[in-house]
Amino acid sequence: MTDLERSYRECRRLNKRFGKTYYYSTLLLPKPWRPHVHALYGFCRYVDDIVDDLGDVPVSDRVRAVEKFSSSFFSDLERGSSEDLVLAAVVDTVRKFQMDHELFRRFLRSMKMDFTIASYETFEDLLDYTDGSAAVIGEMLLPIIAYDREAAQAGARDLGVAFQLTNFLRDINEDLDRGRVYIPQVDIRRFGAGGALQTRTANDSFRDLIRFEIARTRDLYRSSTKGDQFLRPEAQKCIQAARQLYSAILGRIELLDFDVFATRAEVPRFQKILAVSKLAIFAK
Repeated sequence: MTDLERSYRECRRLNKRFGKTYYYSTLLLPKPWRPHVHALYGFCRYVDDIVDDLGDVPVSDRVRAVEKFSSSFFSDLERGSSEDLVLAAVVDTVRKFQMDHELFRRFLRSMKMDFTIASYETFEDLLDYTDGSAAVIGEMLLPIIAYDREAAQAGARDLGVAFQLTNFLRDINEDLDRGRVYIPQVDIRRFGAGGALQTRTANDSFRDLIRFEIARTRDLYRSSTKGDQFLRPEAQKCIQAARQLYSAILGRIELLDFDVFATRAEVPRFQKILAVSKLAIFAK
C-alpha cells in the first residue's frame, strides 16, 4: 500500500467514525468518487479537531495552531503533495479536480471565528459564519459530483447550510458547554427563550423557538433540491440520501418534544441503512 492509499484510507476511517450519515450516503456514489469525498470530510474533521479538541488552552494557542496548519496545507497544495497522513489525500483530490484554493481559505476563516465569536445577533450574521463552515463544503463537492457547477451552486450551498443548522439544533447542549450559541439572538429574544437556554430547560418558549428554527431549516432543505438536476446522474441518489437522513434529525428532535438537553437526537443506524438500501435499489 502506498502512502497516498494509506491517506485515503485514513480519511475514509474518519468519515465512517465521525460522520456516519455522510458516510452511508457516499455508499451510493461510484466507487472511484468515494475516496475524494472522504478526503474532503477528512480535511474538515482535521481542522474541526484543532478548534474544539485542544483542551483548555488559550485562544492565542488555538489561533497559532490553525495558522500553522493553514500555512502547511497551502504549502503542500503549491508543492502538489503532503507527508501528512490526512492531507496527502486532500492535496491529491484538490489537484485532480482543480478545486479553487479560496474555498479552503473561506472554510478556515469560519473555523477561526469560533475562537472569538460566541453568538450571532441575526440570521444574516450566522450566514456569514456558515458560508465558510457549511455552504463552502457544498461548493467543494461540485467538481466531483456536478456536470454544471455554476447552476448547481445555489442548491449545494443551501444544502450545506441546512446540514449545519441541523447540527446546531441537535448540538445545542454541547455548544453551550463550549460557551457558544448558534441560534440568532434576535430569535431567542423574540420567543423569550433566553432563560431556557441558561437553565437548559425545554419549556414552551424554547419549544416555540426550536419549531421556528426547524421550519427555517426545512425551507433550506426544500430549496436545495433545485440543484439536483445539475448533478451527475451517478451522484443524485447520494445527495438525496444525505438530505433524507440528515433532515430526519429534525424529526427526531420533534419526537423528543424538543428536549435536546436531555437526549441527543440521532437517526437509528437501521434507518440509515434502510434508506440507503431503498435508494440503491431505485438507482439501478
